Order: sequence, then C-alpha cells, then structure tokens
Amino acid sequence: MDLGLAGKKAIVTGASKGLGRAIAEELAREGADLAVCARHQDELDAAAAELRATGRKVHAQAADVTDPEQIKDFVTRSAQALGGLDILVNNAGGARPGTFETLTDEDWKADLDVKLLSMVRFSREVLPHMRERGAGRIVNINAVLGRSPDPALFATSVNRAACISFSKTLAVELGPDNILVNSVNIGSVLTPQWENIRRRRAPNVPADEFFARAAEGIPLHRFGRPDEVAGIVAFLASERGSYITGASIDVAGGAGGHI
Repeated sequence: MDLGLAGKKAIVTGASKGLGRAIAEELAREGADLAVCARHQDELDAAAAELRATGRKVHAQAADVTDPEQIKDFVTRSAQALGGLDILVNNAGGARPGTFETLTDEDWKADLDVKLLSMVRFSREVLPHMRERGAGRIVNINAVLGRSPDPALFATSVNRAACISFSKTLAVELGPDNILVNSVNIGSVLTPQWENIRRRRAPNVPADEFFARAAEGIPLHRFGRPDEVAGIVAFLASERGSYITGASIDVAGGAGGHI
C-alpha cells in the first residue's frame, strides 16, 4: 500500500533505538525525509547511518526533550535541513515506577517534563512550519496506562491520561488548519527498555521464559513488536489517515480493561 509519504518531512523524537527508531525506519521506507533526536549523539549517529541507507535525507541532532531551548533549536534546524516540516512523532518518554505515597515532587516534575511537556513544546514549535505548508500530522506515542491506570506506575498513569487529553484537545483546535493530531497508546512492546528491565529483575531467567511470563496477562499472550506500532504511526501520518483526528488508538494486544 502506497501511503503517499514520499517527500514528506518528519520529526521523530527518541529515535536512536527501540520504538522511535522503528518508526523512523518505517517512515523512511515510505519515502519520508527525517529529522531525528535523542540524548546521546553516538547512538543517534548509528541510527542515522542506517536511515540514510534508504536514500532519504536525514538530520540527526542530540537534544534533551526536557529543555525548551534545545527543542526550539532542534525544530528550527530540522526545518532548515529538510526544507519544511509535515509530520511530528512525539515518542520520548518511559515508565517511572512509584506509588502515590513514594513519589516526590521532583519525581512528578521529571515525569511531566519528559512526557506531557515535551509533547506541548514540540507541538508548539512545529505549528508555524505546518501552517506554512497548509497541513500537518502530529502523532503522540502514549500508553494504555493513560486509560487503564496502574498504581505502581502512578505518575506515569496520570501523565499519560493528560497526554491523551492533550492530543484530543489539540486536534479540536487545529482541525481548521488541517493539522491532524492522534494518540497511539502502546502496551508492552519488546524494546531495549524491556530488555533492561529483564536484566535488572531476572538476570538468570532466559529471555523467552521471562517475556512469556510477563505476557500472560495480555490477551494475545505476547509482547508487541516495534514494527507493529510503527505501521499504525505511518498510516496516521499519511493521506490514508486524512479523516482521523482526535483519536486514541490502542496498540496493546488487547491489554487494558477500559472500553
């Protein structure tokens, strides 16, 4: 299926590895030029080299998504390098463990910065560029925790719910500008982050056994693959998704008790 992404200009945050890298690779295969950021330049350079092998233009720049000035600089340089911006994929973030009583104010602020506020800041910076081109797509990578909260991940659950609300509200405001905003809510996806969790929690348990046990509560009885999420993101970023905005789409193997 041709998604009509050839020549589109896309930003993907947190793109040096895992889900962000898979999304960037999917967009590149569909013909999009890319601007990618992550905290560590060496990991980012390795990802960028593979992305350039697809023949697409790639701007790679280390950036801390909790720093407003670094975000502003990255977006400006990205638009200059690519010749405009059509797509933003807000992918930065992770799960912060902690119950309500164990979390400090600093924990709350740090979680808010990397999740909701990074989406707010990136979206604000790309808007002029999308308006200049007469259209745009913003896809926010979120989590089913925002709809089915886990008290052991209290701050993350609350902030992910805020991210879903942000996506919906922004979609309503930007609809007249033909800028579409959607939330993709992931469950357990097999990424380096989960590999690190396995090594920390059960270093002596074989990977297959660990992930099989961890997936017992998922209706599909397995973890998701990054490419399974990336395909949905590419669709939402494309002309095929031109009448979808304000949606909150779960890509979680059936996990989550909400309706």
